Amino acid sequence: MAILKLLSEEVFDFSRGEMTQQKIKELKQSLNSEFQLIHELCIYVLSASQRAELIRATLGTLHAFLSWIPMGYIFESPLLETLLKFFPMAAYRNLTLQCLTEVAALTFGEYYDLQFVKMYIIFMVQLQSILPPTTNFLEAYAKGSSEEQAFIQNLALFFTSFYKPHIRVLESSQENINALLQGLEYLINISYVDDTEVFKVCLDYWNSLVLELFEAHHNLDNPAASANMMGLQMPMIPGVGDGVGSQLMHRRQLYAGPMSKLRSLMICRMAKPEEVLIVEDENGNIVRETMKDNDVLVQYKIMRETLIYLAHLDHEDTERQMLKKLSKQLNGDDWTWNNLNTLCWAIGSISGSMVEEQENRFLVMVIRDLLNLCEITKGKDNKAVIASNIMYVVGQYPRFLRAHWKFLKTVVNKLFEFMHESHPGVQDMACDTFLKIVQKCKRKFVTVQVGENEPFVSELLTTLPATIADLEPHQIHSFYESVGNMIQAEPDPHRRDEYLRRLMELPNQKWAEIIGQARQSVDYLKDPDVIRAVLNILQTNTSAANSLGTYFLPQISLIFLDMLNVYRMYSELISTSIAQGGRYASRTSIVKLLRSVKRETLKLIETFLDKAEDQPHIGKQFVPPMMDPVLGDYARNLPDARESEVLSLFATIINKYKRAMIEDVSRIFEAVFQCTLEMITKNFEDYPEHRLKFFSLLQAIATHCFPALIHLSSEQLKLVMDSIIWAFRHTERNIAETGLNLLLAMLKNFQASEFCNQFYRTYFSTIEQEIFAVLTDTFHKPGFKLHVLVLQHLFCLVESVVMSEPLWDVATVPYPYPNNGMFIREYTIKLLSTSFPNMTATEVTQFVNGLFESREDLVSFKNHIRDFLVQSKEFSAQDNKDLYAEEAAAQRERERQRMLSIPGLIAPSEIQDEMVDS
Repeated sequence: MAILKLLSEEVFDFSRGEMTQQKIKELKQSLNSEFQLIHELCIYVLSASQRAELIRATLGTLHAFLSWIPMGYIFESPLLETLLKFFPMAAYRNLTLQCLTEVAALTFGEYYDLQFVKMYIIFMVQLQSILPPTTNFLEAYAKGSSEEQAFIQNLALFFTSFYKPHIRVLESSQENINALLQGLEYLINISYVDDTEVFKVCLDYWNSLVLELFEAHHNLDNPAASANMMGLQMPMIPGVGDGVGSQLMHRRQLYAGPMSKLRSLMICRMAKPEEVLIVEDENGNIVRETMKDNDVLVQYKIMRETLIYLAHLDHEDTERQMLKKLSKQLNGDDWTWNNLNTLCWAIGSISGSMVEEQENRFLVMVIRDLLNLCEITKGKDNKAVIASNIMYVVGQYPRFLRAHWKFLKTVVNKLFEFMHESHPGVQDMACDTFLKIVQKCKRKFVTVQVGENEPFVSELLTTLPATIADLEPHQIHSFYESVGNMIQAEPDPHRRDEYLRRLMELPNQKWAEIIGQARQSVDYLKDPDVIRAVLNILQTNTSAANSLGTYFLPQISLIFLDMLNVYRMYSELISTSIAQGGRYASRTSIVKLLRSVKRETLKLIETFLDKAEDQPHIGKQFVPPMMDPVLGDYARNLPDARESEVLSLFATIINKYKRAMIEDVSRIFEAVFQCTLEMITKNFEDYPEHRLKFFSLLQAIATHCFPALIHLSSEQLKLVMDSIIWAFRHTERNIAETGLNLLLAMLKNFQASEFCNQFYRTYFSTIEQEIFAVLTDTFHKPGFKLHVLVLQHLFCLVESVVMSEPLWDVATVPYPYPNNGMFIREYTIKLLSTSFPNMTATEVTQFVNGLFESREDLVSFKNHIRDFLVQSKEFSAQDNKDLYAEEAAAQRERERQRMLSIPGLIAPSEIQDEMVDS
């Protein structure tokens, strides 16, 4: 028996990827013809033997064979009856249940439907005597032996395996329906068991069942589609109206009971969403979360989706259950941290699924009850849990807050209260929620509301020092970004500038004080505490610039020139330290701190220029003063003291001001090109930040200031091309991708320029050779889409009229080719034949001819290359999903569109909309 079991596993379970499909098929056929003997042996042992060991081995063997043997052996022989006879016996219960689960998952049209129903009905009768439906599964599982726990796990697998393909068959008569409802009741009870794996199995099935019920309900407007999708052929219960609509309604009523119990289960077991930062640790203390648990996030996503479908199936029941559970929290019947958490997470997760009127009614009660609960509950930990739940819920419902100013104001003031709460995680969550709410409701804060004397933002700026008194620096930065969002919504320019002045008052006072001291003695700026203060002020400015964009201009103009002086001075300090102390000096805390200030300065300028609207005078005002302090400084510095942010800043400037920067490109080139290349071409590892940003800068220049590249000397152009080839050879995915995009931009620009022939004569064959090298070496699969685009460009170009001169060197090639196409065809065949000696000359020639034939049609060109890669044996036994990345991306986009069509599936707080909060 053991040998037979191993044989089955060897051929069917472990052979994927090792044997060809043909070989597996032949083995299956020969085993199928021999199987009659195996079948007879198993049945004989099970009916005649008394030895427990032998029976267990036989059941194990059957389990291995059941998934692939012909159906007749299962349904047209005494096998099923024999298995069901063993099921009640404790010694064989788990093995038999595993065999029955294998059978339950089989499908064969409608041919064996009656046998499936019969098996299910007998199984249910036996199950009730083994495990009465009244059992408390949660307790039974917690106290059970490992055999008993395995039985409950196997039971979950049996029900879910049976229902997925066969649930419809059970809807055909009243007797079957009763057995079905009983089975669903068992599955719901099993779902309460405290075991992640068991819950995953159940949740996966509930998600698919609820989706199916919801889609039919969603498509009621289109009955033909619904009937087709639901697979409704038979009347549900004899005598009921034949219309598809009434059948669907009937099916919904049939499942209404289980669905209501399922809502209760989902609310009780809701997983923690990402935004919640406050958790209970293993000692029962409330602490700030330190690590994101990805399993929990995946589970939350599935549960959230399931609960939204359930809410759409019956909004009233969903609302009733949630409010009932909430009132039990208030009167203390059911108060525990976990109960309140799961309830609030569930309430937050169905945001967007109700119509506005119902959502308003529901939330008024929820928020009022939660605020009351916060008032009446004593104890720091309890308050922290309630605070975290209030913040999560209000952050999920921006539409409600926009429509109810009183609630919005109460909620924001409550957040300000939480900002003084020293409990770990509460302040962070308060700042996160404040930012989230302001982004969605910003106009409400700059309008004078009914019953108020001034806009809320003005009131907030007056009390700002007190509000942020207890916050950490990173929380203050988030707060400034939030207020910046409010100010940005103010339409009146004078008022807006006044708000900005008041917002920046605290950091500006400190800045003026530091600069004043520095004018008297430069050494003042070397004190570590002063350096930290400078860093903090710059970070606060960056946060405000991030949300204010163009409107940040008055503030940055105020500090800009002083900031460049500090930058220059700190840069000299760093260079001196590194020159004296060698490479290790760059790792000392003081140098790290000084470099942080330089980086933050660059980040502030980049953020402002990036977010500011495209106004040329801003560029004229800010770019020239930076040329020496920033660019000149980069060139003068030692490699270890060069900031990679300089490269990204100038990439941003060129992307922003495009052709206006053409005159400056040569200066940028002189300052950064040669010296950066020396840093990054020694190997593939050093200075990773500089690499990526360097190629992004080159790409910006190639895209927007191409004429500047044409004026480079041929040595400089060779350097540029070598560095591009060097970039796409990189195994670091984003660097290779930037290199390929840059190459495409260069190829297209040169094709349109008067230097087209000259450029391609020099670089065509090199580029082709290098692209084929990365295309076929299996280390660069993610770049497949771009490799194909480059090759397509080259092969189209060769046959086009643009190429008027020969690509080969006339002096060294004695044989004159009739045209460039023939030359490249021969060159490519020679190149690939030497690279792939395992392929015949015919195969290579066929491939190259195919490239020329399909060059105009990207899809067939791409498929042709894919087939070649698999055929070349390089890619055959590997994971090739990267070659299909584009198709996968299109599939993801279709799924997103489907989700957008169902209210609530994408949370309102995540949808980028122009908020209608006027």
